[in-house]
Amino acid sequence: MKEKSIELLNKAIADELTAVHQYMYFHFHCDDQGYDLISALFKKTAIEEMMHIELLADRVLFLKGEVELVAADEVKKIHNVKEMLDLATKMEESSANDYNMWANECSKNNDSASKKLFESLVDDEERHFNQYDDELENLAKFGDNYLALQSIERSKNNSGGTTTE
Repeated sequence: MKEKSIELLNKAIADELTAVHQYMYFHFHCDDQGYDLISALFKKTAIEEMMHIELLADRVLFLKGEVELVAADEVKKIHNVKEMLDLATKMEESSANDYNMWANECSKNNDSASKKLFESLVDDEERHFNQYDDELENLAKFGDNYLALQSIERSKNNSGGTTTE
């Protein structure tokens, strides 16, 4: 029972570490391009994913397992915002699907606490998916103007937002 739960919890840690690395990479590049809103979303999500790692690690340790801190995948070097958001939605959808399956598997192994943890993570991953999907819809609706407005807003803020007369 507990060995299977530990294995699944460590798989989730690996996925969450990958997400943290990927989203921070996206945050850095969006910030560099002046896309403050999307940059902040990636950073906020990365921090939430770090909190997931902590919850998962606590559970592994409770089960007397070893916490494996190895990312599941390498960071994808993407600089195009639409491609970033496409990958982010795929990652979140995949995590939600995996965590649903793993919750069921933990239930079969009489580990209701791990099951509940995975179920709570599904809620967060679905919320993240929705946030990234909303950003994709904004890009589709407004095109590059959506990103340009974020850059203009930053320029206004950096210049003090006032004009000289």
